[in-house]
Amino acid sequence: MLTSLSKLAYKSTLLISEQVDFLLHLLNREKALHIQATALRCLYLTFVKGMGQSLISATLFRALFNIVEEAELPSTMQCEALKLLHKILLGRPPNLSCADMPEFAELLRIVDNASRSPIISKSIVAILVLVEIVIKFQRRVEMGSGGVCTLPMPSEVVSLIMDRITLLVKPILCSCQFNHVKVFEQVQSLLSLLLLLVGEHPDLGVLVLNKVHYLIEDLVDTCTTMAGRQADSAVNNPVEIRGERDQTINSKLIFILNRFVVSCLEILNKAGTLTNQVFDKVKLLVQSVHHCSFFDCYTHIIYSLLLDTRTVWICMINRNDEARGDDGNFHTCLQDFIDKHELLTLEFAKKMLIHRDTWPAYRAGMYAACQGAWVTASFLFGQLIMKVQSDIFSCWLKSVSHLAHSQRIIQLLFLTKHDSSSVDWLETKELPITFSEDNLCEIEKDVAGIIDEPNHSQALVVAYQSLISAERTLETAFTSTNVFFFQRWFLALRAKLLGAVMEIFRVLSTIQSEQKTNNDALVRKCTIVDSIKFLQQITQISFQLKRLSQEFDLIATSFIGIDSKSSNIIKAVALNCSLLAVSAGFAFYIPSLPAYQNLTCGLGSSQKCSHAMLIQNLVGRLWNLDHEVTSNLGMLAEVIGLSKNCFHLQSKNQILDSSCEVKNIVDVCNYAVSGIVCWQNEAKMVQDDKIRSEVITNGSQLLLNIILKLMNIPFRVPKFFFKVRPCVGSELFISSADVRNVDGISVSTGFPLSLNLCLQLKNVPPDLPVRLTKFYCILHCSQKLVLDGQSNEKTPWSPQPWEDSDVVEINEMLFQYVTECTKRTNYRKCFRDGDINNDGAVTVFVHFELSARGQGFSNCLLDVSHFPVGSYRIKWHCCCIDSQGSYWSLLPLNAEPVFTVLS
Repeated sequence: MLTSLSKLAYKSTLLISEQVDFLLHLLNREKALHIQATALRCLYLTFVKGMGQSLISATLFRALFNIVEEAELPSTMQCEALKLLHKILLGRPPNLSCADMPEFAELLRIVDNASRSPIISKSIVAILVLVEIVIKFQRRVEMGSGGVCTLPMPSEVVSLIMDRITLLVKPILCSCQFNHVKVFEQVQSLLSLLLLLVGEHPDLGVLVLNKVHYLIEDLVDTCTTMAGRQADSAVNNPVEIRGERDQTINSKLIFILNRFVVSCLEILNKAGTLTNQVFDKVKLLVQSVHHCSFFDCYTHIIYSLLLDTRTVWICMINRNDEARGDDGNFHTCLQDFIDKHELLTLEFAKKMLIHRDTWPAYRAGMYAACQGAWVTASFLFGQLIMKVQSDIFSCWLKSVSHLAHSQRIIQLLFLTKHDSSSVDWLETKELPITFSEDNLCEIEKDVAGIIDEPNHSQALVVAYQSLISAERTLETAFTSTNVFFFQRWFLALRAKLLGAVMEIFRVLSTIQSEQKTNNDALVRKCTIVDSIKFLQQITQISFQLKRLSQEFDLIATSFIGIDSKSSNIIKAVALNCSLLAVSAGFAFYIPSLPAYQNLTCGLGSSQKCSHAMLIQNLVGRLWNLDHEVTSNLGMLAEVIGLSKNCFHLQSKNQILDSSCEVKNIVDVCNYAVSGIVCWQNEAKMVQDDKIRSEVITNGSQLLLNIILKLMNIPFRVPKFFFKVRPCVGSELFISSADVRNVDGISVSTGFPLSLNLCLQLKNVPPDLPVRLTKFYCILHCSQKLVLDGQSNEKTPWSPQPWEDSDVVEINEMLFQYVTECTKRTNYRKCFRDGDINNDGAVTVFVHFELSARGQGFSNCLLDVSHFPVGSYRIKWHCCCIDSQGSYWSLLPLNAEPVFTVLS
């Protein structure tokens, strides 16, 4: 009854105040315990719904304080009171002063005492409140109503949390009676609070990692002691089982700490506080793990990869080089350490294979690929191919092996000859090579250090062919299923990106060859015709890269339920493509040439508009990341007459988190854009009739440097790549509204086509993390005739999205339409909006309301009255909006229909 009354009161602002007063009255000690507990839960729900901040009073605080301090009350009620105090603090604005809350001194005293309670659950919730206090309130000493109140130092809270973790962990290491699952949940809760503190105070990073190091050392000492005791005891079956159980528990705990360290390093990277001291602390804790033989090889590998992962430490290298004007000594020393550590990782991987720990070896290879440690990943996947008997698993491992091989080749480009120790290691071990290339190691040894040579084609061709093989392996093995839809699409796009880079290198190599041939000072001035030829080739590649960035945007929004880290990695690759597009598009952009207009006609589009689109595409991705580079892009936009008013436009699907890859790419962005602006200023000084050879040389060198810097950023495969499952998609069934058309969809010339539509969702998992609320569809038909062999509707024809030349543009039209719909108040007005383009193509938008079975019906009118006689294909694409307002593309899973215009 009390709960029902509270729910009714939530609906009225007039009743809620009286209801809160009534609930506070029920918290009186004279009331029955179950009534107090129910009243407390109702109060908590009031603040969860965001309706209680205006009702905070001294009476409320006093009631909650009493509950927390009353030892006779159940711990569940005390935790509930502490959670309510936490909700109250969450609703307060940041940087509060102690004087802003008269009850602060008492709150701090009670929470501090509760954080040291022997009741674990109460202590953890109290620490949560204490962390919120440290984050929310200003760090200073003030006089409050209760006297002098001093906020605890963040470092003190860190020590408190680590002490509590130690108290939680030690008992489960020494006894088999503890519920270790519950303890691990509590440990993870406390570690998440540490991450909150590090996020607010990045300077705590070294301290936190040092504390984790000490915890790992304690764990190692305990494991060593227990192992010694077991060795001294009589060997029997129960002891053996106990030892295996202890090893499993310790491995789980050490794995939890590993994930925490990874998250901590990501936070420090975002804050720009990865320092030598941080690296040293990570090195110490990794060494502590390696010194303990009690852990399995998988544990050793995931800790070894903390130092083997160049993705993280390259940020620190770049910052040190810039801040100290480093001559490269620090870079070289760190690189040498990472390379040597890579050999240790490979040794652990070899032990796993020798011991036939195939499943842990696969997990280690997967983890290595997700961390960008491609030598380890390539080795593990390559060896596992021969250890599986299933054809499906064999094909899958062959595919990921080709991917790892490709990325290993690219990684070796940036190793000097003496750094190719991993290749030497692979040669010396008596392990068979799983690829068909007998001279694989010889190729890789030649590739190492090739970055200093003018020709990169050999390495890039090998890497490109491996990517193509990875996608084709899945295509040939799984032709009738969409289980590997994401994997094939991602591999195809990655191959497109590498192919575009190869084309740029080819053009740059041609420019360099011509300049070397023409040594005469008079001849060295490139003619206008030559410059326009280079401009046309490079610019066309830049447009391809811009479109490729949109294809990566599409794949990031086409798989509902993809984790945020995987999505961010894909968006980082899209940012990479967008930066390459701008760099290539402006490398030889010299609008002062008289013959420049001839080039725009040759490309068949407005060059000025196209270059504006390149800049807008990049600005949309950098808007919330780096204001300096967007300012420089503004100067570049002035060159082509683009208004800065367009710079605020950004798609929600392009918003990036500041991850390791993103920060590295943004650093290259700053270098690239500032270099392009300087080059443009230099190009303005060139005479109209001739372009000096130095200008072309500088532009070529700038573009080459940008590409090499981007390729030097280690690539990590998204974790979602290894989640093999059918993709959530849609099937659209289209039929003629004219019941007389029994043999297919047809219409007489000069008339519109009336269609009935049925949308069916496919492969929706029961544990979908979001709720899908709105569904839209676009139907698009151009006046491109269907060939006779494809005109039969019974002939399935559904191009893959990475092969469809129109999928990006159609999805973009749908996205813009949905965005406009969300801004309108009258939705019904926009559901059946249609349009006829200048080229005669017809577009219509449709809205669906789906049943619980994921099925919905609608109809539309396709205005094809101006279409000549013939057969035409209807392209379609669906999307949905989830409960959080995010846009998701629903991939088409059935064939595109064909209709016929009759005479």
